[in-house]
Amino acid sequence: MSLERKAPGRTGKRGWSYPLVFAVPGLLVYAGFVLAPILLSFGYSLTNADLFHTEAGFVGLGNYVTLLTDSGFLKSFQVTTVLTLIIVILPNVGGVMVAVLLDRRGWLYNALRSVFFVPVVLSSVVVSVVWMAMLQDEGLINRLLGTRVGWLSDPDLALYSIGFVISWQMLGFCSVVYLAGLQSVPESLLEAAQLDGAGPWLRFRKVTWPMLAPALTLNTVMLLITGFKAYDHVQVLTAGGPGLGTTSTLAFNVIQIGFSENRTGLSSALAIIMLVLVAVISSVALRVLKRREVDL
Repeated sequence: MSLERKAPGRTGKRGWSYPLVFAVPGLLVYAGFVLAPILLSFGYSLTNADLFHTEAGFVGLGNYVTLLTDSGFLKSFQVTTVLTLIIVILPNVGGVMVAVLLDRRGWLYNALRSVFFVPVVLSSVVVSVVWMAMLQDEGLINRLLGTRVGWLSDPDLALYSIGFVISWQMLGFCSVVYLAGLQSVPESLLEAAQLDGAGPWLRFRKVTWPMLAPALTLNTVMLLITGFKAYDHVQVLTAGGPGLGTTSTLAFNVIQIGFSENRTGLSSALAIIMLVLVAVISSVALRVLKRREVDL
């Protein structure tokens, strides 16, 4: 009787690893639904393809040159940048405040946590329809304020209104992440700071806030991605208006160029540019924030 053991993690003579076997289905799904569409989009971006003609001519980097020299692209990039800044700042600031208020024990605070998180799981279209009704000239917001402000019809306010709606929906996500960070702060550190004479604000600034660095990193990267891919809210609330391209984001223009204008190649090029922008900006933000965690 042989007592020889097989190498851990291998079966038979073929040397298949158990982790690899279990990872194959996930890798196939990722390849089919993520990598393949990206490669197809890149291929289309090098052609003048459209939806109604099967034959497409190769144009090389012509679509990219057209976009990068087009004032409409630059305008949409500016709009997306402003919208992303709003979405990054408001939920982060509001999320910290809500998390601090809800960092208590009791059934009431547990219920309030659920209430704040509800908008996160709602459809973006549903949220946009509800807020569109409230932000109309005769909507609930103007009636409560006793004003007649064109929150969605004024070109100077429409983009900020969209940013507020998206920030409102993402507030619950940021609050939950910050709340988890607050509950991981050691009580001994807070008690030691209190014994040293530190007040509530000083304890938060010197002890709690540095411990929330990982939560800030997660929220900021998620909000950056959310801002750059904003489409649903824009389509429902303003459809890119009012005016010419006032609230047209990069993601909105991808759909408009590809399906409304029937320029698949150009739309694919814009999608690839947007993918590169999101990847680069998210990577830089992640690197900077991770370095901040180490420094703290």
